[in-house]
Amino acid sequence: MSNVLIKFLESCSNVSITEDLLNQLRLTTVNLLNTSVMQNETIVQQTQTINEQTQTINELNKTIDEQTTIIKKIQKKNNELQEKIVELERKLGLNSQNSSKPPTTDGLRRQKSLRHENLETNKAPEVRKGFTLHQIKNPDKITICHAEICDSCQKTLENEPIVKVIKRQVFDIPDPKIIVSEYQAEVKVCKCGNEVCGKFPENVEAPVQYGKNISAFVVYMLNKQLIPEDRLSELVYNFTGMKMATSTIANLVKKFSNAIKDHQNKVLEELKLAPIKHLDETGFRIAGTTKWLHVISNDTQTHYRVSDKRGEILENVLGIIVHDHWKPYYKMNATHALCNAHHLRELNAIIEFDKESWANELKQLLLEALKKPDTRYANVSSLFDEIVGLGLKYHESLPPPSKEFRHKRTAHNFLIRMKKFKSDVLRFLENRKIPFTNNQAERDIRMMKLRQKISGGFRSMAGAESFCIIRGFISTVQKQGGDIFSSIVKYC
Repeated sequence: MSNVLIKFLESCSNVSITEDLLNQLRLTTVNLLNTSVMQNETIVQQTQTINEQTQTINELNKTIDEQTTIIKKIQKKNNELQEKIVELERKLGLNSQNSSKPPTTDGLRRQKSLRHENLETNKAPEVRKGFTLHQIKNPDKITICHAEICDSCQKTLENEPIVKVIKRQVFDIPDPKIIVSEYQAEVKVCKCGNEVCGKFPENVEAPVQYGKNISAFVVYMLNKQLIPEDRLSELVYNFTGMKMATSTIANLVKKFSNAIKDHQNKVLEELKLAPIKHLDETGFRIAGTTKWLHVISNDTQTHYRVSDKRGEILENVLGIIVHDHWKPYYKMNATHALCNAHHLRELNAIIEFDKESWANELKQLLLEALKKPDTRYANVSSLFDEIVGLGLKYHESLPPPSKEFRHKRTAHNFLIRMKKFKSDVLRFLENRKIPFTNNQAERDIRMMKLRQKISGGFRSMAGAESFCIIRGFISTVQKQGGDIFSSIVKYC
């Protein structure tokens, strides 16, 4: 090969190739070849390094994508948990002043009452008048306390004239005592041979029976004062010495409820046609299961009824019905007025937990409209729309809440409801007789729930129905200013 190279070089130049030059050329060629090999090896190594780094980069990019996905999931979960925390804090913070929970669930912590807001009327609350005893002109019994001996000289005062009388009266009840009245019917034989028996009074029906007063006492104590049957039986024995079985008490109550059933049916028909009435409902424990207690009432009459299902509403109800926005009531062909006490409590919760400014503005608007009943409906309606519109605009700008948690936020739902049912919310402005709240029905139903708390429920549907009839009768008599005990005696 060297000979070929020498010939090639000689052909390219006129210079003769010496052995030294040839060696230099050989060395240079070898060096070039070695350099080329080394460069090739370097290129291979660098290519391998690049491939490894590319693979590492791809793996890192994959890891970043995975971590990004995980971070997004964590953020989503964190948002869901934050929403749940807010909702749980809301639930834990709910009480009788910012929700529909009863005051009995507040525990020992004193809550700020809405009563100072005076939601019933636009007048100042009336101060309750006290009662005290006064001497009467004609006492039932007079006892003379004689002045017999002078406590100074010890002489008798028997023949001395009375110069003055000082009177003191003691009000008390007589010792409880059962009075047994016996009726004897004579039996005579007419000359014609016909045997004639004297007629007993209409209410004397058996050889032995309980009279009107003791029957009325039992009905009153069981249904008005809510004393359980066992304790009432004990009470009768302790006061009168007469034993009365709980079954006897139940029979007396059933007999009385049957006697006043027509009266309460008439009350129901009158309430259906009344211009304004209140409706409410609550759970009622009967025979270990939950039934439903419904009330329809106004300021002079009350009617209760029990049903198996909550949605069994009354038919043929006309006029204005005040309620707390339970949807089935909207199936009634009547004009609706919503309870604003409920709305104020919901607004309190939004102010306390969600810190949304529109809620306080809406609350103040409702209270001002109540205090000033002569305020034009158009002015209140315009401000109402403006405040609700601001609240809706704010919620529409927020990201949607987690679908797993809820479709809309509590405050958002409230605003939608206010917009849809504005006329029913502001119905109290149309007529001063239309109340601002549904407190009438809630007060009427409260004592019914107290009966359940005391006795734990009813053993039968018949017992619950009798109690509802009697409580409706008592409530009606009380609202009309009648004497409850005398009214009960009348039907016993």
